Amino acid sequence: MSTILITPARPAVQAGKHRTVRVAAHATDPLVLAGLRSALGGGTGITLRDDPADADVVVAVEPHRLPPGDARLVLVADRLSQAELWAAVERGLAVVVSRTELTPARLLRAVDDAHAGRGDLPADQLGDLLRGMSRLHKEVLAPRELTLSGLSERETELLRLLADGLDTSEIARQVSYSERTVKNILHGLLSRFGLRNRTHVVAYALREGLI
Repeated sequence: MSTILITPARPAVQAGKHRTVRVAAHATDPLVLAGLRSALGGGTGITLRDDPADADVVVAVEPHRLPPGDARLVLVADRLSQAELWAAVERGLAVVVSRTELTPARLLRAVDDAHAGRGDLPADQLGDLLRGMSRLHKEVLAPRELTLSGLSERETELLRLLADGLDTSEIARQVSYSERTVKNILHGLLSRFGLRNRTHVVAYALREGLI
């Protein structure tokens, strides 16, 4: 692996100015790891963690060796293969930082963006991702009557009607299904997402942006 040099400088951007962000660096090369930790340690509001599983944001430099966990991922890389990009997305990718622009200020800004839920990918990587999503929809999801949200079109329609306050019989008349079919669809959603009742499933769908 090529060496990553981080130019020493006072960070122009301070991540997490009004909150504490738990950040872990992940690299197999001890010198690279030390450089990342040094750069991250200069950010106000950042608390370094040794274990990626105990972090809000993980900064990694090896797309083929991503640590497990639920933290949002900042990946330092110049060019990702399609497989590496998808693996990183599945792992929680939020920001990709080019090695050529890697400075303490840029790294801290990436951490802040990731923690705030703001995505930042180079244009070519974003294009690859969108093309991959389109292919996923056409070749995998659409034949199974699913959308990129993970819901089928009729599940989405039923959730929207439920959110509008319609009861089972009203939904059945609206979509020309039997009440039994409507109940089965809603029961399937409750079971799939581990939800308690109809109010819970509507709240979940709204919170996750599914409807």
